[in-house]
Amino acid sequence: MSRNLSRRALPRLIALTAAVVATAAVLVPVSAVAAPGDDRGGASGAPSVRAVEPTLVARATLSADHLESGPASGALASPANGRVGPWAGQVIPGFSAAIDNGDGTFWAQPDNGFGTKANSADFLLRNYLVRPDWQTAGGGDGSIAVERFISYNDRKRVLDFPIVNGSTPERLLTGADFDIESVVRAKDGTFWVGEEFGPFLLHFDAKGTLLEKPYSLTGAKSPQNPYLLAGETPRVRASRGFEALAASADGRYLYPVVEGSYADETDLRRREVHEFDTRRGAYTGRTWSYQVDQEANVIGDAFTVRKNVLLLVERDDFEGDQAVTKRIYEVDLRRADSQGYLEKTLVVDALHIANPDGIGDGDGYGTGAVFSLPVQSFETVVQLKDGNLLIANDNNYPGNDARVPGTPDDTEFDVIDLDTVRITPSDVTIVGHRGASGYRPEHTLASYETAIVQCADYIEPDVVSTKDGVLVARHENEIGGTTDVSARAEFASRRTTKTIDGASITGWFTEDFTLAELRTLRAKERLAITRPANTAFDGLYQVPTLDEVIDLARHSVSCDGRQVGVYPETKHPTYFDSIGLSLEEPLVAALQANGVDRADAPVIVQSFEVGNLRELDGMTNVHLAQLVNSAGRPYDFTASGDPRTYADLVTPAGLAEVAGYADGVGLEKSVMIPRTPAGALGTPTGVIADAHAAGLTVHGWTFRLENQFLPAQFRSSTDPNAPGDLLGELRVFVDAGMDGAFSDQPDVAVTVG
Repeated sequence: MSRNLSRRALPRLIALTAAVVATAAVLVPVSAVAAPGDDRGGASGAPSVRAVEPTLVARATLSADHLESGPASGALASPANGRVGPWAGQVIPGFSAAIDNGDGTFWAQPDNGFGTKANSADFLLRNYLVRPDWQTAGGGDGSIAVERFISYNDRKRVLDFPIVNGSTPERLLTGADFDIESVVRAKDGTFWVGEEFGPFLLHFDAKGTLLEKPYSLTGAKSPQNPYLLAGETPRVRASRGFEALAASADGRYLYPVVEGSYADETDLRRREVHEFDTRRGAYTGRTWSYQVDQEANVIGDAFTVRKNVLLLVERDDFEGDQAVTKRIYEVDLRRADSQGYLEKTLVVDALHIANPDGIGDGDGYGTGAVFSLPVQSFETVVQLKDGNLLIANDNNYPGNDARVPGTPDDTEFDVIDLDTVRITPSDVTIVGHRGASGYRPEHTLASYETAIVQCADYIEPDVVSTKDGVLVARHENEIGGTTDVSARAEFASRRTTKTIDGASITGWFTEDFTLAELRTLRAKERLAITRPANTAFDGLYQVPTLDEVIDLARHSVSCDGRQVGVYPETKHPTYFDSIGLSLEEPLVAALQANGVDRADAPVIVQSFEVGNLRELDGMTNVHLAQLVNSAGRPYDFTASGDPRTYADLVTPAGLAEVAGYADGVGLEKSVMIPRTPAGALGTPTGVIADAHAAGLTVHGWTFRLENQFLPAQFRSSTDPNAPGDLLGELRVFVDAGMDGAFSDQPDVAVTVG
């Protein structure tokens, strides 16, 4: 593409004040994403953005240890958090689905009890009528009262397979018979229930009696399906049936969603939405494909907000500070992307909800000015009559302890108001360096999500290739220090020595692993001594693909109400070219597949080499940035015999040449402001002004909180790992004209504006 040498600033999306950071708004855009080339000025000149700020306005909880009348339950439940069954009554292990009655009460349905068919025979399947006494800014004790329940049963004897209570007159259904997960109410007052053992659709009358035989999904049985034939291969994975169920606006159609991928699925991120006609009592054959953010994510619930438009809960299985994905997305069944997946728009990131009134403050992790629902099983979303959203949890009693470690999670109802606000973007761009690598192991979706929660404008994946040509996010292609590969005996023989950019390196390399093999590894903290707190997350997270990182960014919204950008760096492109694994073509293909190969997309591709940026200039319309180190030369210059160095690139003539193929420069900090022999910041060079004169935006790297990375005057002590005055350092560089910064701690960096 041609390059305009007039001044074009890269996006200047946010630099929130500390007060705004404290309220931690997640903002869903209602206006178009601004183009990276827009020169919109700073906070004083940028137009404001209309956005939605999810805000907690009401909350109520039911004690995890609450028991209802009935026989003892949990004799075979796994003990956890100091609780050992059986319990003298019926446990309520959270709510997997709810129905708003419009009168202050809700029908709230637990699942099959204790997690498996084998341990839940003493758990009775019920639907509870509950009344919250909401805690709000105006008061309320925040309790949930259980008024009554209906017991699901097979009194009409429609089932043709054995059930636990089959010899009793009432034939009460148990968690060994069905795993009920979702529910909608028909206009005639009957209940349709989504179930996982079949998976089945179950139709009950208003008193809980099964009206007809379960409706099976043709060609898709789970391992627990009572009709599974000997030798038949289940297509639906265990406990991955109809976790989610929505009804059309007129009630005729049901939309059950398969929670996980099918066993024979090639794309493990695909989830399938089905359509069932309640008048005909049959599936219509219409299906839709939905793609989750990462392979392990599941669909927790669904709710119809208007014709053809559904809310879907997407979540991972992590809880507490380990959680990555607890989100509500909106999809329109009439809209799919170029790959055939439903277009999804973020409505609420449940890890990032404003709580200005302090509702629930002190109830454990995730309660406070920034409220979150960091539970493992976020499984309920309901749009209330006033447009607010009710969200709730299944607490998997007694196993989950997201709020207070060692204490079972209570069941909670949280009401989220989707307030519209106006925000004026700041004039400093903050890039989450390898995510929020100061708080989570780098280049994991957990690190990227943390950066987004901390208000980063962009997230930065370093890109390398696998053996089968898939681009993944790792700082280097050598992964011995960032994954658990060294402890994996099956890969011991892969350890080798290679020459990468002229340096001899021994270890394990991504290009010697297929993506499937890399998926078996788990990330670990690279700077364990400097950041020991991050080691608590070692062994949890997979190596993400570039596609997953782009997906996360384009489906996320920063604190300024705009789409989060992605800032990929091609690592060792000359080396990868030499082994037949070129980075440029799959990178551009990933941008195209995600619909962000546009000049107005919030995407910037960066590299320390020059040749591949020139190549990319002819392949893509996104913005490019030339990385510049404080010493040495681009490796492609070394390989080609070009004597120039990085210092030559930042002369006025060099910058003018860079402006012919790139839009910005990413400068190592000392290129802009060298340090004195004593380690303090010295006198700024003229490079920022020269870059601006050439029409280039200037981003600096890397700004880190710990003393060892800071100039002498901003260190807090002689402890190299103690936090220093990162904000003070950033202010000096911003005052010198720097347009944006890469930081390991985005939450601190965003306050510079």
